[in-house]
Amino acid sequence: MNTLQNDLAKRLETARRLARLAGKSTLEHFQRADLSFEKKEDSSPVTVADQNAEKIIRQGLKDEFPDDGIIGEEFGSEDGTTGYNWIVDPIDGTKAFIAGVPLFGTMIGVEHEGKSRVGVVYIPGLDEMISAAEGQGAWYERPHHDPVRAQVNKTGKLADGVMVTSQVSTFNKRNATQGFLELEERSFVTRTWGDCYGYMLVATGRAVCMIDPMMSIWDAAALQPIMEEAGGTFTSWTGESTIHSGDGIGTNGLVLEEILEVCRKYPMPK
Repeated sequence: MNTLQNDLAKRLETARRLARLAGKSTLEHFQRADLSFEKKEDSSPVTVADQNAEKIIRQGLKDEFPDDGIIGEEFGSEDGTTGYNWIVDPIDGTKAFIAGVPLFGTMIGVEHEGKSRVGVVYIPGLDEMISAAEGQGAWYERPHHDPVRAQVNKTGKLADGVMVTSQVSTFNKRNATQGFLELEERSFVTRTWGDCYGYMLVATGRAVCMIDPMMSIWDAAALQPIMEEAGGTFTSWTGESTIHSGDGIGTNGLVLEEILEVCRKYPMPK
């Protein structure tokens, strides 16, 4: 194992531990009758569970990798000096969390030299995790089972597969409602088992694609290494492999061009 792979392996181990620790902390508030939330400047909701989970992750990173940078959804950015940046979404799917639906997740990615190279998604409500580091495979864990190698399926066209997304109305914000309808028509079935759980479905072979018309860097960072190490793709709507585009498509690789044929018609609004 070379120096980069060793560095990534160490950070993957920490990311897995902190994602599980922070994710489990959210369950103290999940499905509670007295759960309240506030709206941020962008009108997205935030709860005390989001904030506490990010604090747990940040403190853990400061203890183990104090010179790395951190970008978090709730508490902003802190510069580092090592070239490694941790990108944290303490609860991806806060609306699902507030609604009492257990498909939200804690996400941690590690970016190095402009590319996300480590990713962890933990679904505390199901106690399921998928994690990956560049060159080291993607691994799926669930209760009462041994960890297994995560692998996308071999379905060759949308007509034979499941397409998932988070919220159909987000396509409207991109003026891409017609694009969604076209992709839905092409697909065997479409469901909104979205947010990070949707990408987990693709990476473990249960869906062929997950599409986000708009997403932030903390929504995307954990996903690129997971999707790629599972044998699939994570790209922008133009087909670029990046976490910085503001949108995202995760696929099994075989249906990517069919999806891009539609998505490229709808550029990101300026």
